[in-house]
Amino acid sequence: MSKVRFIILLVFLPVCAIFAQEKTLSKEEAVIKALENNYGIEIAKGQVNIAENNASILNSGYLPTLTGTAAATYNNNNTTTEFPGQFNDDGSARDDISIDGAESQRYSSALNLNYTLFDGMGRFYNYKRLKEQYQLSTLQARETIENTMIQMFTVYFEIARLTENKNVQKQALEISRDRIIRSEYSFEYGQNTKLDILNAQVDMTNDSINLLNTEQQLANAKRDLNVVLNQDLASQYQVDTTITFIPKFQIVEFMDQAIKNNVAVLQTETNLNINAYDIKVNKSGYLPTVGLTGSYGWNRNQNAPSAFLTGAVFPGTNSNVSNYSLGASLTWNLFDGGSTTVGVKNAKITYANQELLRKQVELEVNRDMQNAMALYENLLKIYQIQEQNVFTNQNNFERSKEQFQIGSITSIEFRQAQINLLNAQTNKNLAKYDAKLAELQLLQLTGQLLNIEL
Repeated sequence: MSKVRFIILLVFLPVCAIFAQEKTLSKEEAVIKALENNYGIEIAKGQVNIAENNASILNSGYLPTLTGTAAATYNNNNTTTEFPGQFNDDGSARDDISIDGAESQRYSSALNLNYTLFDGMGRFYNYKRLKEQYQLSTLQARETIENTMIQMFTVYFEIARLTENKNVQKQALEISRDRIIRSEYSFEYGQNTKLDILNAQVDMTNDSINLLNTEQQLANAKRDLNVVLNQDLASQYQVDTTITFIPKFQIVEFMDQAIKNNVAVLQTETNLNINAYDIKVNKSGYLPTVGLTGSYGWNRNQNAPSAFLTGAVFPGTNSNVSNYSLGASLTWNLFDGGSTTVGVKNAKITYANQELLRKQVELEVNRDMQNAMALYENLLKIYQIQEQNVFTNQNNFERSKEQFQIGSITSIEFRQAQINLLNAQTNKNLAKYDAKLAELQLLQLTGQLLNIEL
């Protein structure tokens, strides 16, 4: 008896301690945490922000450019002017003229304004293209979110399945414990042999090991979910094991609108719009460019003294100059060697290929959706069958238990009924969550995964 109690305490006490500290993590809370904390989703949001910045007016080319320049120069010169072969009126040699420390400064500043009035509509279509790029980034972020939600619910439902399996195995362990107690009492009163006790102990040991393995798998699954939710790996919680399925008529409605809502199809359509603008951007090379330029400048010169040929020294001068200018320019690339023509042709080919890709994606989405629907319906039927199987095995187990207690069947037969019930319950749990996950994958294909309450 002491050995039996030790095994029971070994299995149950840690479980009780953990559950005393755990709270329930609902599906809604898990979704919110994933949206707020998941690294992949955060990266996708960053990409959307970059695309939004690129699509702003500041990156459109519609605004003028204004540049400012300034300069300053300082000179300090020592100058000697010689007059070789020249004489004064009295016949003496003409003296040299020296100017030491002659300082001069120059200052200048300017503002230059450039604005493109017309560039063949290139910037207009490029701006539209950037808007479509932003839309494409939002769709890519949505795809990341949808995939993360599927990943999150896959792990969440695995935790729920293992939680229910653990409860089933705890019940099996409790039944085995009662068998040992009953077998020991029966042995004391001479109603069975020691072999029955040993068989019960072996079954209890196996049930204990199965429970410990399930608990280990459950702990691993919770750590997996903690990674998806970007929270402390040691976080402990329970999950909601309640599952509800969406009515079939609603799913059929979603499927009818799938081509309009599927994220992969929407991405191909957005890429098609981008390619259409690429054609127009390339065609803008056939048209001229008209621009305006304006400038304002200011200059100040402080000139040093200088010598005249007469021998006099001309004093330094200061001058200030300011100027304004306004101009217009027209540039027309009449022939660029054919690069614009090649660019337009290639853009048209890319557009045609994108149209083909869109048709291919639509066909594949319809195929995947039909396959997903068939799988979902099949898994629902399996789940319903497994529910009935649990009911049947439960009745069989209760009857076997009654027969075992009055000695009409052996412990081996009773154990088989117990194993059949255990397998039926775990198979039902697996079928339930497989069906729900198949439903979510079907909703993802219809583009409704993020629009429904789970």
